[in-house]
Amino acid sequence: MKSIGDVAARFGLPAHVLRHWESEGLLAPARDGYRRRYSDADLYRVASILLAKEAGLGLADIRSILVAGTAATRHEVMARHSAALRERITRAQAALVMLEGGQTCEHDDLMACENFRGLLRDVPGCVDLPPPCPRRDPET
Repeated sequence: MKSIGDVAARFGLPAHVLRHWESEGLLAPARDGYRRRYSDADLYRVASILLAKEAGLGLADIRSILVAGTAATRHEVMARHSAALRERITRAQAALVMLEGGQTCEHDDLMACENFRGLLRDVPGCVDLPPPCPRRDPET
């Protein structure tokens, strides 16, 4: 069993965050008198809360997952958030392609680079835009 200070240090959190999660119904550590005592199962819950927050879930949805009355309820919440996270991952991957692709552009004005603008073609609103200039031959 670990103290709140041990758990907070282990996960790099202020202790008040763990107390807040407890008040929100996300954690229920055992008590030794007035002190909280965290089990290994509690540590897994903290890890799952942190990962769910990283995925963009709010505390209410995390609580729904952790204390769902039925597996079906938990599955519905998780499926909804899985779809949203997949969409955010797709957008983040496109942003990474843009950033990495922009590093190969030799134009002083990045927006004048046809190759760079080609990386933006799938962004809503840019699909039908013409290229800004003809492709330049690097040897000319």
